[in-house]
Amino acid sequence: MSEASITPAPDPGAPLPASLGAKLAAEGFGTFLLVFGGVGTALFASNHFTEPGSGSAVYVAVALAFGLTVLVGAYAFGPLSGGHFNPAVTLGAAAAGRIAWRDVAPYIVAQVAGGLIASTALALIGMFGPEGWLTGAQDSGFASNGWDAHSPGGFGMLAAIIIEVILTGVFLLVILGTTHPTRGTTHAGLAIGLSLTLIHLISIPVDNTSVNPARSIAAAVYGGGDALAQLWVFLVFPIVGAMLAGFAYRALFDGTARA
Repeated sequence: MSEASITPAPDPGAPLPASLGAKLAAEGFGTFLLVFGGVGTALFASNHFTEPGSGSAVYVAVALAFGLTVLVGAYAFGPLSGGHFNPAVTLGAAAAGRIAWRDVAPYIVAQVAGGLIASTALALIGMFGPEGWLTGAQDSGFASNGWDAHSPGGFGMLAAIIIEVILTGVFLLVILGTTHPTRGTTHAGLAIGLSLTLIHLISIPVDNTSVNPARSIAAAVYGGGDALAQLWVFLVFPIVGAMLAGFAYRALFDGTARA
């Protein structure tokens, strides 16, 4: 989210803008929440509810978990950092002129760190789970993204590339539209969280849904060699989709009417 969308117009009694350190801490904590909630639901729920007929319930639960974590994080940390929690969103926001380019690299470092801390915490919890739980979770990819044999629906690499570009672009357009400094809404967090839920409902069967390189890195680190080998798609193409959307939004929708 854009910082300007969360905070009202400045007034003399308003608090000063957050420091860069506070923004980075917010991005780290927000990404931790997203990965811990979303990937954690995928790991724990998918591993537990394995009876016939339970797959659809887990599928919806994972989609909701990712959407709810972004919704909660947006309202908790958005007023500090803009609530990106996603390197693709940060780069897309910079392309749209919503964040300074000089802040992009620190944001991405904080996001990746937050995601890795979250997946490490999930792995630590798994170490104290039922016998063989962690090994089984890692052998099944640790909720990583993938294609072909690693796609829940058996989709190929080109399908993963296309859907990541399209859905990350759509996600960025929703974010930029709902958080516009003058035309945005105070309910931006709700709209963004629900849009991420919808994105997961669409694309979990295709590639287990990335639209977020930090989420993909966090899972792939514990997902084994195949997950790491396929990771590049989920680093490159969400960023491509977000930056295309950022430049397009700035060109198409950021103009003002002339008298």
